[in-house]
Amino acid sequence: MVAALTLAGCTARPPAPPPRDPGVPAGALRLVAFDSCDEALRQLRAATKASVGPWGLGPDGDIVPLAAAERAPVGAVAKDAGASPAGFSGTTVHEAGVDEPDLVKTDGRRIVTVARGVLSVVDPASRRLTGRLVLDATARGGAANLLLHGDRALVLLPTRWDTAPSVPKGRVAPAVAEARLVLVDLGGAPTVIGEYRIDGRLVDARQVGATVRVVVRSAPRLAFPQPARATDAQRIAANRAVVDRATLDDWLPRYEVREGGRRTTGRVDCGRVSRPAGYSGAALVSVLSFDLGASTLGAGDPVTVVADGETVYSSGPRLYLANDRRWRPRSATGSPDDTTEIYQFDTAAGTPRYVAAGSVPGWLVNQYALSEWNGHLRVATTTGDPWAGGRRSSSGVYVLRADGATLTRVGAVTGLGRGERIFAVRFLGGTGYVVTFRQTDPLYTVDLRDPAAPRVTGELKINGYSSYLHPAGDGRLLGVGQEATDRGRVQGTQVSLFDVVDPTRPTRLAQHHVPQGWSDAEGDPHAFLYWAPERLVVIPVNRPGVATDRAGAEGTRGAPGSGLLALRVGDGGFTVAGTVEHPPALADGAEWTPINRSLVVDGVLWTVSDAGLKATALAGWRTLAWVPTT
Repeated sequence: MVAALTLAGCTARPPAPPPRDPGVPAGALRLVAFDSCDEALRQLRAATKASVGPWGLGPDGDIVPLAAAERAPVGAVAKDAGASPAGFSGTTVHEAGVDEPDLVKTDGRRIVTVARGVLSVVDPASRRLTGRLVLDATARGGAANLLLHGDRALVLLPTRWDTAPSVPKGRVAPAVAEARLVLVDLGGAPTVIGEYRIDGRLVDARQVGATVRVVVRSAPRLAFPQPARATDAQRIAANRAVVDRATLDDWLPRYEVREGGRRTTGRVDCGRVSRPAGYSGAALVSVLSFDLGASTLGAGDPVTVVADGETVYSSGPRLYLANDRRWRPRSATGSPDDTTEIYQFDTAAGTPRYVAAGSVPGWLVNQYALSEWNGHLRVATTTGDPWAGGRRSSSGVYVLRADGATLTRVGAVTGLGRGERIFAVRFLGGTGYVVTFRQTDPLYTVDLRDPAAPRVTGELKINGYSSYLHPAGDGRLLGVGQEATDRGRVQGTQVSLFDVVDPTRPTRLAQHHVPQGWSDAEGDPHAFLYWAPERLVVIPVNRPGVATDRAGAEGTRGAPGSGLLALRVGDGGFTVAGTVEHPPALADGAEWTPINRSLVVDGVLWTVSDAGLKATALAGWRTLAWVPTT
């Protein structure tokens, strides 16, 4: 299916580091609690009235067409969990010991996956389906994810969008989001223990031990009038009148818990709501806590901030929420705010506790742009628009430290990739690796050992870019992204092997290129697997208009080709270890079935798609079993 191309290396002597630029200092952003519920309502009304426009609150509010709401970003992507337990691989995650939700999990004894609203359990020893549970019979789209602890699985179902059940005549019903969590007992036949629903869109979640923190973003449930004939000033006045009549119930998220045959409801307590100095009132972010070792799901113990949040990062003891203010609603004459707010919570024990907040110039590419090390938070951002001739872009790395209730900047290096934007970031100990791209791919190495004086030590320019970077040990770094021409036109998936032993002279040792290909691993590191015992890189690869046979060889142009590519990393570069394809899900009339994930259990490579799981022996690359789940 995927042909191995000539391995190509590229080296470059690094130029002088970019000039240090003081940039914009981290803002003295602080969170404080409201003095009372009445004061909370007064301030929420005031902030929302200042933000509302002629058509409501825009993309961060509740007047959003359903199709647009379903396309809203869902937050974060992921890193290596460090050394996997002997015998099986885990989800590729950002920090060791901090698990992230994904569509498949294994503890070595069982493989649990969820697709199309159905949870399936496979025994990797017998290679048989041992459990099946329908969680959402109406599921048609959107990916569900899960977390695993012992005999418990917490399933995060796709956010459900609906319209308000009743609104006054002449008003547009707001699009209402509902996040849904289901706790499943896997001790025998899979059984639902409890279900939790809350107003809002699921952003992301993190798990340390048995404790799961779930982040949900909600919007006020306000039905604004949409008169056919009115000036913008008249529409804004009418919308502000709606805000003046709103109650606290229109802002605070409601939740419902179903377990043990009982149904209980509640609402986020206004006493658990904090606010920064400036906010729009158009969004709230809640952090929920669940103990998977407990006998019940509970009410989630929500802690809420009147702010937005798209990116979640956890170091283990601390949880960070990042808010890209470019999309913050503002008046028609307002201009975008090219800064990112960051909120830090202590999650070491019990209920999350707000610690500090701050801001940095620019915006994040994903959660890998954040990293905590030795009490400091490193943040990589891009400022400006790389595609606008009038606003030149550049990138930088900022180092923050909590000083009381403020995340204060202690050091920064800026001016990276002028006219480009960040495509990938990886912080490993005291070193940062930053990839920027527009036509060529500078891979920068950044020395962060002195938080007060970070500096660029090396730069490698090659065609194309990496959108995910993964440590491969022995001073090597793996990159997955796209090859490109000298003018920046992408040419298909590429996997790169970098030598970063000498931070002043990073080099590319090898490259594997799949012409016209793309891989989910380019945008979602959960789709990437590096199995260190076999030095094996495994990624799904799709190619448009290329038919393949079962052996993986290219045939005539026709239906898209889809499968999995495994590369072995040797001293001289990459060799193709094998490919895997799944049979089409004929019940859906599909001609090809994308492989979504891969994992290793006891010398067997398991590949996962919506149609089922395939077992392939790493020794000899023989197909051992096909386990359908549909």
